[in-house]
Amino acid sequence: MASLTYELTLAGLAVGSAAALTGIGLVVTYRATGVLNLAHGAVAMICAYVLRQLVVVWGWPLPLGTLVTLLVVAPGLGLLLDRGVFRPLALLGSNPAQTLVASIGVFVLLVGGAALLWGGGARDDAPVLLGDDPWAQLAAVVALACLVAAVTRWTRFGRELRAVVDNRPLAVLSGVDADRVAAAGWAFGSFTAGLTGVLLAPYVRLDPYGMPLLVVEVIAVAVIARMRSLPVAVAAAVAIGVAQAQLTRLHPEGWAGPLVQALGANLFVVALLVAALVLPGVGGKGRDALPPPPCAARVPTPVWLVTGILFLLPLGFAGSDLHTAVQVPALAVILLSLVVVAGRGGQIALGQAAYAGLGALLTALLATAGVPTLLALGLAVPMVAVVGLVTAWPAIRRHGLALALATLATGVAVSRFVLTQPYATAGLSLGRPAGFTDDRAYYALELLLLAGCLALVAALRRGRTGRALAALRDHEPGAEATGVPVPALKLLAFVLGAALAALGGGLLGMGLRAFDPEAYDPIRGLLWFAAVLVLGADSLLTPLAAAALLITLDAGPQAGTAAALIGLLATQTGRLPPLTTWLTPNRKPTAAPPDGPHPHGPAPADGAQPRTGKPAPLSTTRTGGAGGNPGPTAGRAHPHRPAPGHAPAPPTAPAPAPELRADDLTLTYPGGITALSHVTITLAPARITALVGPNGAGKSTLFDCLAGTLRPRHHQGLITLDGTDITSRPAHARTRLGIARTFQRLAVFPSLSVEENVRLGAEQGRVRGDPAAVERSLRLFGLAGPVRHRAAADLPTGTLRRVELARALAGRPHTLLLDEPAAGLDAEETAALARILAALAADGLTVLVVEHDPDLVAGIAHTVHTMEGGRILS
Repeated sequence: MASLTYELTLAGLAVGSAAALTGIGLVVTYRATGVLNLAHGAVAMICAYVLRQLVVVWGWPLPLGTLVTLLVVAPGLGLLLDRGVFRPLALLGSNPAQTLVASIGVFVLLVGGAALLWGGGARDDAPVLLGDDPWAQLAAVVALACLVAAVTRWTRFGRELRAVVDNRPLAVLSGVDADRVAAAGWAFGSFTAGLTGVLLAPYVRLDPYGMPLLVVEVIAVAVIARMRSLPVAVAAAVAIGVAQAQLTRLHPEGWAGPLVQALGANLFVVALLVAALVLPGVGGKGRDALPPPPCAARVPTPVWLVTGILFLLPLGFAGSDLHTAVQVPALAVILLSLVVVAGRGGQIALGQAAYAGLGALLTALLATAGVPTLLALGLAVPMVAVVGLVTAWPAIRRHGLALALATLATGVAVSRFVLTQPYATAGLSLGRPAGFTDDRAYYALELLLLAGCLALVAALRRGRTGRALAALRDHEPGAEATGVPVPALKLLAFVLGAALAALGGGLLGMGLRAFDPEAYDPIRGLLWFAAVLVLGADSLLTPLAAAALLITLDAGPQAGTAAALIGLLATQTGRLPPLTTWLTPNRKPTAAPPDGPHPHGPAPADGAQPRTGKPAPLSTTRTGGAGGNPGPTAGRAHPHRPAPGHAPAPPTAPAPAPELRADDLTLTYPGGITALSHVTITLAPARITALVGPNGAGKSTLFDCLAGTLRPRHHQGLITLDGTDITSRPAHARTRLGIARTFQRLAVFPSLSVEENVRLGAEQGRVRGDPAAVERSLRLFGLAGPVRHRAAADLPTGTLRRVELARALAGRPHTLLLDEPAAGLDAEETAALARILAALAADGLTVLVVEHDPDLVAGIAHTVHTMEGGRILS
């Protein structure tokens, strides 16, 4: 027994050492460049193949081949990635999500390239580098970790590395060559990847698909180390490796036996899943979502006609064998799920292959149990949708990189523990529905289902939910502030995406007349994601073009062609527009409007005729200044009153606005920094309250607490609305209670038009269903002309400030929170803004302004509070 324990420990140390190398390389690369390199495993695979080519095929001595592989090929590959892929992205200011997409492109490119060069079969003759002694491997890993720690702590390069990690722009201003630091990080990371590959190759199958995914699984150790601590990464790798080896000695009886065996072979997958879902996420909210797609016109009708004809062509073929063609509509339905989740919702979803595989598996299980095949598919889709709900629930509060890891871990776990396990797949048979066994008939059924799915997603994208999803993608905090229930909307996107993927997976399995786990491998999921991003994630044309391209290339004589082509294009996503935009006419932007003031408010919209009277009232239940308080607005024109020539509304008194109040509010950040200390403030209804003070005084923190972006616990203070405790209410719930806000940095949704931005505020605000709300807001802020149809991405700052204010007021709030509303405006625009705000307050709106412009504050505020050090001084 002791001998068995020792032998298993040695085996675990060998695997743990290789995993520790991966952790070290990922941590160093991330700290030097900020890139989570998912292509690490693909680099390891390439280096293992190169060493085998040099030593086994060409007959080089092992020491020479090892030196060339580890000291020339591996670092050279890292430098090539730095100069050719990631440095250009850094110069373009790409966010972490875009660099993650590029690393997925590198992964797919290297996998496809390896398949083209060396074929897709497994190799079992990889040379052994350090023999069978795992202690030597562990010693090498520990020595390498100590060397990295010493260089980081005691050398000039280490100081430069720490400076770049802490603040790259400041480090550059201090004379640090950040590009040199990044290049060194990439070279070292690729060296560790190469060392991992040559150490693992003799013990696992060397093929273009197995080893890269195996290395992806051990990313868990870097996530456990929070992408920072080398000792934690090494310790976690060794502990998981030894534990995984020890699990193989367990052989329980009954149903638990296969599960324990699967666990013993895939403990790193479990660690990755737990680390991705439980530990604090990598990346930050609002910085690392997929960027909105470039604005393009609708796909022209001729393009759709040509596409439809191409998809109908196989029905006219003389032969009856459409084995390749029947795969295209099924894959298009799977890829359509990515259009919903990633294209419209902006979420990095890397686990769609798992849902597709579950759809095929459940269809096969039900069909094997005697359920008619078409009914089995119809039952499998909602079942997988429920699985999507359960798996998405813990992941929806993740963002960007953390969400990518969570979805990737879910996909790998489903593949390893369900799709490839004999206890789930043994004895399955999967045929086609009765009446559709012929290829031509089955293909027609697929086309019918694909058309229905396209119509469903098209309706979703055009409607209220589609606008909310686009807002979530463009600016998540702004969507929350508009009233969009972000968690529920993410769940909807993931559930619908899982259902579509399950439908496509079931159709693909029936088309192939078998359940094939390799058709739903996680690496295929990465390839599908890359293909959708390359072609245009928010276009309904993309799943059709991508499915046809992938199936056609994979059916060719050279395996890996599709992966190589898609991967090459994906590495350039930051510099090349989506390919489907080349099929649509470019939107020709019109000249930007002058943003100067109008006698009664902002300037007329682009091309709009100058107004001869004051704008229409924002609300017919409020008359100009009724219930208002004399003050800064006295003697000024009120743009909120009805225009001349229109009969005024009956003189009814407006309902009093509820009072928003914060009591004894205290907020302390991790590390003991107190941002707010016992702050009490009341926003008087129908008055303008200003909050002033130096930078760092706590103004924005207090503002975010009132808006719901930050939610301190009850014992740290209380926020009430008309006496009702709303401290725990999220931002979107407060918006629906009537508390609207704007942002210091513009929070418009660039992929939506001006009118769609404002309409979203009317649909998600306190008062929903008012058909005139959008027009009132557009007219009030001079946006009712041709500018209403322009994309927000095309407009200057002054116009965008008006769009944001119009959107906030479209939901008819009673309280408006403005965070530096004059930022980016010139003097005339600021004066026009002051007139609008004064008139709104006189009309009964409660306004809080956080502003640095003393003239604006003096001109409009009824009450001014000064903050310093997290306290209100006056």
